[in-house]
Amino acid sequence: MNIKLFTGKKQRHANKRAVTMLEYLRRLDVAIHTEDLTVAYNNEPALWDIDMEIPKGVLMAIIGPNGAGKTTLLEAILGLVKPNAGHIHIFGKPSKKQRKFIAYLPQRTNVDWDFPISVLDMVLMGTYSSLGWIMRPNSASRRKALNALKMVDMDEFKDMQIGELSASQQQKIFLARALVQDADVFLMDEPFQGVDQATEKTIINTLRTLRDNGKTVAVVHYDLQTVTEYFDWALLLNVRRIAAGPVKEVLTEENLHLAYGGKSSFLSMEHTITSGRVKNQATAEKKDV
Repeated sequence: MNIKLFTGKKQRHANKRAVTMLEYLRRLDVAIHTEDLTVAYNNEPALWDIDMEIPKGVLMAIIGPNGAGKTTLLEAILGLVKPNAGHIHIFGKPSKKQRKFIAYLPQRTNVDWDFPISVLDMVLMGTYSSLGWIMRPNSASRRKALNALKMVDMDEFKDMQIGELSASQQQKIFLARALVQDADVFLMDEPFQGVDQATEKTIINTLRTLRDNGKTVAVVHYDLQTVTEYFDWALLLNVRRIAAGPVKEVLTEENLHLAYGGKSSFLSMEHTITSGRVKNQATAEKKDV
């Protein structure tokens, strides 16, 4: 498509509309876009000025040291925490209007596994958002849940209480609950944590299937040794965005030093929060290596 940019004072608004259209076309292949995203807790930045684009159809690792803001990034995209500044777009539109396209798998420890509910009922909970408040899961929902359990090799356990499962089995049904949501974007917080090798293989194969079907999958991941094997895209964080892109371009020695060498290795930050925004008074530090 050719978009003509006009000149002259009278055409200022036409130029603005044309540039907006160019930006829209550029974002057609972008699942998640953040701009100047900043989140702080008690005057302490958890994320600072994050500009990021996650393309459609990638399997992406979100990596960085403890306290880097990985979980906070997921929560900001989901609207679970309110940014102090910046914007988030899902498929080119404000995230608040697009959350129906997202499935979320939080950390397994966030669930009360002693709650008296069966495996099948746990997975069926993932269909509630599409059914509404009044309707109850029907036979179609049940078939969808059973198919999801089969994908993660847990269909034989459908009638078991969730509290009777091992940690690895619990993680698999947690994943199945996300699968039944028929989302276009899957956000997952450390899905491999505390699972055995066989379960890890089942999970990564499931995530690859999602990617191969055009879904976008973003995973908070802690094991740098498996990033190159498991993922094709990566985001490296340490409060700020260090790097993002194809895995081999992100996992360089320089980038890893910036991320894991400590926050002070790349930025010394003095900050205040005024009128709901975080003001940056950062200065670069010189550090002998």
